[in-house]
Amino acid sequence: MAEETIFSKIIRKEIPADVIYQDDLVTAFRDINPRAPSHILIVPNTLIPTVNDIETNDELAMGRMFTVAKKLAKEEGIDQDGYRLIVNCNAHGGQEVYHIHMHLVGGRPLGPLLMN
Repeated sequence: MAEETIFSKIIRKEIPADVIYQDDLVTAFRDINPRAPSHILIVPNTLIPTVNDIETNDELAMGRMFTVAKKLAKEEGIDQDGYRLIVNCNAHGGQEVYHIHMHLVGGRPLGPLLMN
């Protein structure tokens, strides 16, 4: 079984976070170290450590992450100018928290790369 993460505690509202969306499948909250004017993390409510751990029964939550990203991009006013969705996998991919999550970033020109 995967180890619990800080995101699990945010989902359960055990630690404070700027949660801007939550339903039965996913939770979205503002990144505490934003890399752009809009930087939101979208996570499945079920702990899935990495992309490599996604199973067929996770497809609904993975799809919901994208529809929530679209909704939040519109609410943030970045949908027309553009934004980036980033999912990192494992250490070489830059993943720091082993609870799969999508970064929604925008609000300025991002250039060819955003994160190291």
